[in-house]
Amino acid sequence: MPTRKLISFDWAMKRLLRSKANFGILEGFLSELLREDVQIQEVLESESNRDTADDRSNRLDLKVRNHRGELVLIEVQYERQHDYLSRMLYGSARTLVEHLDAGEAYADLVKVISVNILYFDLGHGEDYIYRGTTRFHGLHKHDELDLSRAQRQLFPGREYTHELFPEYYLIKVERFDDIARDTLDEWVYFLKHEAIQDGFSAKGLREAKEKLDVLKLAPAERAAYERWQDDLHLQASLVASNYGLGKLEGREEGREKGREERTLEIARAMKANGVAPSVIAQSTGLDHEVIAGL
Repeated sequence: MPTRKLISFDWAMKRLLRSKANFGILEGFLSELLREDVQIQEVLESESNRDTADDRSNRLDLKVRNHRGELVLIEVQYERQHDYLSRMLYGSARTLVEHLDAGEAYADLVKVISVNILYFDLGHGEDYIYRGTTRFHGLHKHDELDLSRAQRQLFPGREYTHELFPEYYLIKVERFDDIARDTLDEWVYFLKHEAIQDGFSAKGLREAKEKLDVLKLAPAERAAYERWQDDLHLQASLVASNYGLGKLEGREEGREKGREERTLEIARAMKANGVAPSVIAQSTGLDHEVIAGL
């Protein structure tokens, strides 16, 4: 069973993981997700990880550069957004442009990896972790376009075209069934429950267990964290309430529209059978102008 309650990953991103002393936590998470050892060189400033006036946000992101010079965008999002996929595309494209200086060749573009930790269900799919890449397949030969020898010299360490394009990861936390099948699932468990079970061995989790203990926070920091958590719970309740209310209102609007269409069908049938407009109006409640236009 879970042990001590730990600081949530979003709060850690906001307050703790930007410190070099805590890079091991981030490196562990990214290493498990990307299936390769990741070393963080630096954490770069991005617009939405700056502290806001009231210290609240339903979105947090972090931008790090790994030992290969690749940029990794990590975003935590709570609020349901149907256009989130488009925002992911915009974010990676903007990062590419921001990190290509004037006069540099296109070959100097950095690889961008977009990691999205979502606390709402996005799209239609049964899994809880998705990876997206850009690949080119032949329409006739059905082969995949690879880099030429010259291109591999231009892009050392790259062999396939998709390795040059942004890469996307979607972690739909709430869809996780709490069964840790591998070390990456152990991280997803932590993201969902803010706890680490005894026996978990994923990279970075031991350090997270030591450094993200709520009880180790200074009193003022702990109070701020509790306010943050309360605000997130309130946001979740408002989203759920509005979403449920929207569905109820939608169903009621649908019923009302159906009743109106049925009334018009009855009026058309009565008019086609020669029923007087005054009788149709009395029977259906429709105005004479509406009946005349049928």
